[in-house]
Amino acid sequence: MENARNRADEALPGGKLLANIMHFARALRAAGLPIGPGRVIEAVRAVECTGMDNRGDFYWTLHSVFVNRRDQRELFDQAFHVFWRNPRILERMMSMLLPQLDIPGAEQGQELSKRVADALRGNQASDAEREIEKEPEITVDAVMTYSDRELLQKMDFETMSAAEIAEAKKRIRSMRLPIAEVPTRRHAPDRAGARIDMRATLRATLRAGGGDIPLKRSEPRRRHPPLVILCDISGSMSRYSRMLLHFMHAVTNDRDRVFSFLFGTHLTNVTRHLRQRDVDVALERCGEAAGDWSGGTRIGQSLKDFNRQWARRVLGQGALVLFISDGLDRDAGEGLADEIERLHKSCRRLIWLNPLLRYQGFEPRSLGMRAILPHVDEFRPVHNLESLASLAAALSNPAPRRGEGMEKWQATLH
Repeated sequence: MENARNRADEALPGGKLLANIMHFARALRAAGLPIGPGRVIEAVRAVECTGMDNRGDFYWTLHSVFVNRRDQRELFDQAFHVFWRNPRILERMMSMLLPQLDIPGAEQGQELSKRVADALRGNQASDAEREIEKEPEITVDAVMTYSDRELLQKMDFETMSAAEIAEAKKRIRSMRLPIAEVPTRRHAPDRAGARIDMRATLRATLRAGGGDIPLKRSEPRRRHPPLVILCDISGSMSRYSRMLLHFMHAVTNDRDRVFSFLFGTHLTNVTRHLRQRDVDVALERCGEAAGDWSGGTRIGQSLKDFNRQWARRVLGQGALVLFISDGLDRDAGEGLADEIERLHKSCRRLIWLNPLLRYQGFEPRSLGMRAILPHVDEFRPVHNLESLASLAAALSNPAPRRGEGMEKWQATLH
């Protein structure tokens, strides 16, 4: 470690490269990336090999060492451009630490991830914050106020800090999806049943000697229908798909006959991976299986692949389908209407979960959204814990008639 420090500091006179890379790695670890001391040493050696002449080369050098999953790219990108925002950093080798978030004139084009902001701020508190901490605790009447639990329920996944995301994952892990049971074609004996079981009646008559004819009745057996989840993992959905994968994992390990698929530019079946009890192992395997994470979206082609290859296998016995997507399609809705219509006709109930519904003035203006809307039974938001809880409550009740409650959205298409 000492040799690495000496070689790094000798790269440019007066520099503190190793100290700053260590600080940067510490910030990434606080934001949720699994980075240890070995990664820091690898990063220093990699920077020594590639040199410091080009900012782009420096970015991708650190990226190749610190990022090993697709869902970590956005956090690394934001942290890098905030931490190393001094344009002369490559010349001076970060002779002083730079991460102060409130610099005037900083770019405000994209809202900074709360996880990155908390990580870069670290444990440093301002003098005002320290004074507040010294003040005696004041008891406040909490009547008619929101608790932390209620605030977390309503908080958007996109704006959560690392600690809030960790707490949200714990709550998602304990969620259950009590889908209402539906009658099947098989029957079970029932004295008050509406249907006479002729076979059972004839057997009972033979046992009685043929004198009396005891009527035996039956009722259809009831069972939870299969659940099929189609989740969009494109770039526009990446912040939500990470949390929704935790929800999919919890549902898969809570009940039987759950089939999960991810799609971006193509379709990936991750049912087997999500059956792993360890959520970290399950999500890592999903990331390895889905090669189009945070890329483009081809909803029509992905649904076509599902309808041709998987529909007849998983949509039997009145399956329920959760379609999770923002409806933004790279192919501008080409072939999407036919495929979503076929999917709708193959299942008992098709529910579209869209995070864009969190906006009060949302209107389905894209061609993809307008192609999907006529063929769904429900249109619901999915952007926080409250929306997931309301989905669970809705699925525990008997299903409404197809198209009921969709009049508002149907009117927006004309």
